[in-house]
Formats: sequence, structure tokens, C-alpha cells
Amino acid sequence: MDSMTLIAIASIVIAGISTSLGCVAPALAEGRSVASALTSLAQQPDASATITRTLFVGLAMIESTAIYCFVVSMILIFANPFWNYAVAAAATAAGK
Repeated sequence: MDSMTLIAIASIVIAGISTSLGCVAPALAEGRSVASALTSLAQQPDASATITRTLFVGLAMIESTAIYCFVVSMILIFANPFWNYAVAAAATAAGK
């Protein structure tokens, strides 16, 4: 197995792990925050505007974690910075 194949395999595996954890963890966190917000709304209905606003800001912050994991996965698959290094190393090894 050459270095290019090893880099491709590692990139695909890490992209899969990043995407899977980047989807599962924020989904669990969003579910927990919505459940807490609904409990708070049931206990204090007069503070619904504040609770709802804070909930939506928190959900946006949690969702940004999933988006960052997705971006890292796309970089690993389509714009991997290690490809150029591996190609340059292979070219210099072939030239010697």
C-alpha cells in the first residue's frame, strides 16, 4: 500500500467519524435543550419570550458545531491539504 492510498483511506475514515459524531452529539444536545426549554415554559409561562429567544440562540450555537464538522469532512474529502504534500513527495522520490 503506497502513501497516496493510505492518505485516501485515512481521509475517508476521519471524514466519516467527523460527520457521524458531528451529527449525533448536536442532535442529542438540541433535544436536551428543547426539553429543558419546554419544562421552563411550563413552569414560568410569563417568561416565554425570554426563554424562546434564549433557546433559539442556543440552538443556533449548537447547530454550528454540526456545520463545522461537515465543513471539515468536506475539506478532508475534496480539498485535502495532505494531497499536495504526498504528490510532491512522490514526485521527488520518482525523480531520484
